[in-house]
This record gives sequence, structure tokens and C-alpha cells, in this order.
Amino acid sequence: MDNRPIAKSGLIPAKAFEYERDHLIELPPHLPAPYLVHKRSTDQYGYVSFDGNFYWVPGTKRDEVRVFQYSDLLKIYLRREFLIEYQLPVDGMKNKRFSPEGLPKPLYEPKNRKKPTMEEEKRLRAMAEVVGAYLDFALKPKGVQRHRFVRELFALARKMTPTLFIKTIERALKYRISRIEIIQRIALLYLNQRAETLPQVEVDENFREREAYMEGRLTEEPDFSPYDKLLEEGNG
Repeated sequence: MDNRPIAKSGLIPAKAFEYERDHLIELPPHLPAPYLVHKRSTDQYGYVSFDGNFYWVPGTKRDEVRVFQYSDLLKIYLRREFLIEYQLPVDGMKNKRFSPEGLPKPLYEPKNRKKPTMEEEKRLRAMAEVVGAYLDFALKPKGVQRHRFVRELFALARKMTPTLFIKTIERALKYRISRIEIIQRIALLYLNQRAETLPQVEVDENFREREAYMEGRLTEEPDFSPYDKLLEEGNG
């Protein structure tokens, strides 16, 4: 086919190649693998983030680096200086930190690494069925708010007896309370009154149908902090 004329021009590819050969640039026998270049900042603990994971960069400089993404590995450069390379993790692996094998792991975690609360939530749910039901209600928000709430609730559970904590959560679930500071006040009420149960609060279940509620349900929550200060001064 290379020696047959092409279309109306009558050009023969084999002869055209012989003519152009002297003008072509010969490529090396081995070409570097294709890659993509990404600019990344190094955090204060020496990590760069890439595709949801964190890679430690050697040295003390915290300048912007370039991450060369190959099909199976990453190479990190500071200006033109090669620093380190890492094998890419399996697809779907996220929020992991990587450092050179055979060396001690860095003391600090990446600045923006997410801190899951699966273990804290598991231990809370194991305390009682009502605690699990409360978490189902309170953990509707996602992301940072969810994890912070679980950590704060778990810390609160460790400050009191299981019996007191469960009673406190029962009341918080009944009145749909999801603020840690109010849960703390409920526990203090139980302690101060030394009672098995607190007085029931009479709630008119039809309040959501009132015109005043419909008008004000989308307004910002009132600030009760001045009353808290008065109570603190009165107790002092």
C-alpha cells in the first residue's frame, strides 16, 4: 500500500518518506511515561494532599511543590529537585497518610486530615438502646458537625456514670435536644435534685400549627446568653 499512488495527487507514501527522512528528528528508543503535573502546597507538618490522601515530603522547606502523576506512582519535585516518589494506592482509598517505608513515621498528622469518629460512636451505641436512638436523631448533619458532636458527646459520657448519662440522653431524646451545653444542664439538674426523674414539661402538640410558629420558625434562634450570665451571677 505504501507504494501505491494516493487519490488524485498521485503521491506515493514510500517515496515521500524517503524525501522527508533527512528532515525528521529521530526519537530516543525509550520515551518517558506520560504524566500530569499538579501544583501543591506543603502544610506545616510536611504533607501534600493529592486525590484525598496525604503524602509526606522530606526536608524542612514548606514551599509549593509539583506532583507528577503517573499511571501507577507519584513523583514530587521542589523546583527541579526530585524529592520522593510513592506508589499510588488502590482506587477508592481516601484519607490515608503515606511516608517512606523503612523510616519512622512522622510525629504529626496532616493538618486537614479528617478524623473519623466510628469508634466513639460504636461505644456510645453499645451503652444502651436509647443512646443509639438518640444518635440516629442527632446525627442528621454530615461532615465536621457530625464528628465534632460525637466527640463532644463521648467526652461527656466519660465524665459521668453510665446511669446518669443514659437518663440524660433519654430526656434529650424526648425533647429533641441536640445541643451539648443543654445536655450538660440536664445532667446537672439530675445531680442537683438527686431525683430519679425530672418534672415533665407540658407541651401542646398543636403548637406547630399556630400562626406565630409558622411565621417565626425560619428566624434565627434567640440569644439566651444574657440570662445564662444572670444565673451564673446569682449562683455565685
